[in-house]
Amino acid sequence: MLSYNELKKGVIFVLDGEPYEVLEYQFLRMQQRKPVAQTKIRNLMTGKVQMRNFASSDSFEEALITKSPIKYLYHHRGEYWFSSLDNPKDRFSMTVDKLGEKTQFLKDNSEVTAVTFEDIIISVQLPIKVDLFVAEAPPSERGNTAQGGTKQATLETGYVVSVPMFVSTGDVVRVNTETGEYVERAEKAS
Repeated sequence: MLSYNELKKGVIFVLDGEPYEVLEYQFLRMQQRKPVAQTKIRNLMTGKVQMRNFASSDSFEEALITKSPIKYLYHHRGEYWFSSLDNPKDRFSMTVDKLGEKTQFLKDNSEVTAVTFEDIIISVQLPIKVDLFVAEAPPSERGNTAQGGTKQATLETGYVVSVPMFVSTGDVVRVNTETGEYVERAEKAS
């Protein structure tokens, strides 16, 4: 059993018979009141996000989930298609509602991890860092770069990220999937 102060970001627990993932957690203690945990949680079955407060008397069952490697294939008309690694014919799809912001980092034919709850695939887990091709980056401009200038670059998935001035179109950059920030240039365009 989990107590209300163990609901940290990323924890998956069961509430009303359905699995929820904690997206944000803040411990709040006001004068003359009991402490509460303010959370932003996502229902992993429906994809709906809600704000919810929990008191010290609340306790939760930890969700028994299993993880297995799968392959992301492609997306078409709002559906994201996956298959098992050993059998490409064993395919299934998930919608944007279930995947959330993870779709911005999904690269065709890449390996991800399926999160399963009671034999139902409820979510996918991405690697912490992914390498993505820079599809479009404006040219660097000379000027005040004493604090290290940045510019906006569009990646192959359509995601826009702030990158240093030396990154150009054709480079491959490494992006953190948890924060959505540029990490480093993985490969320079030739």
